[in-house]
Amino acid sequence: MGWNNPEIPWKELERRLSGRPPKDPYGDAPISRRKKRLTDEEVRGPEGPVVPYAELHAHSDFSFLDGASSPSALVSEAIRQGLHGIAITDHDGFYGAPAFAEAAQKLTGPARLLTIYGAELSLGLTKPQNGVADPEGSHLLVLARGVEGYRQLAGAITEAQLRGDEKGRPAYDLDELADRARAGNWLILTGCRKGAVRQALTGTGPIAAARALRDLTDRFGHDNVVVELTDRGHPTDSYDNDLLAGIAREAGLPTVATNNVHYATPDRHRVADALAAVRARRTLSDIAGWLPAGPVAYVRSGEEMDQLFRRYPGAVARSV
Repeated sequence: MGWNNPEIPWKELERRLSGRPPKDPYGDAPISRRKKRLTDEEVRGPEGPVVPYAELHAHSDFSFLDGASSPSALVSEAIRQGLHGIAITDHDGFYGAPAFAEAAQKLTGPARLLTIYGAELSLGLTKPQNGVADPEGSHLLVLARGVEGYRQLAGAITEAQLRGDEKGRPAYDLDELADRARAGNWLILTGCRKGAVRQALTGTGPIAAARALRDLTDRFGHDNVVVELTDRGHPTDSYDNDLLAGIAREAGLPTVATNNVHYATPDRHRVADALAAVRARRTLSDIAGWLPAGPVAYVRSGEEMDQLFRRYPGAVARSV
């Protein structure tokens, strides 16, 4: 892959990588580039009963060069899969929140999809991470509880972006974050492999992971922290989830299942791979070792999640 502009527009290149037909009726461009706003559209959910599930960890294409589907595409697929709700947790900002809110309002029809607003905060960055295959630092996944939680999280992100004084390098202060969360306006999930708990587990072991979890509960409150379980088909995922579930049980904390969504449907994984290569400034061959073996980070139904996490009773239902 070269780094000069292709002979075809980037939009057309993205369409071909996505395997979409030439005419895309849903308009997957950000809201600021659409010539007209979304019209009222009814997206039908599945017929009959579904396994209750809410996706609490999802990145849209407003997570630049990371998410590979628009907020409207994520909302549409969540409705089709019969989800109870979905959270948009883009990196270090609420950039996709307007498009997310509009899509949820316009596309639901008789179905009712609850919307949750949050962000994945990038901690410990020394510089912007474009050009890095495996970014440094750790992540803190925060879901806002109500309007006050949203306001406090937006304020924390704004202060961090200003303090970083460089695009792509927010500088968060954990003590300040804890102060903002003191009233219980945030729910903290332990996050993906870049979360402090999983980093400690894979880097040092269960004792270090338990210590990292205790640090989160000491800062944000025991009732405001949930241990997140994800399964990306990696050989160690079940082993890691068993350890995390055990650590949560010993700490008296609940577990919750997420799919750490980065695109709406499985066919979008090729776009996600291409975006990862661009972000890391590597070819697709060079970045392959850092990528999942296939499409895994899509919006799954409650039934699919229930099968995937049947070893952990309540982890799927608890998301609701």
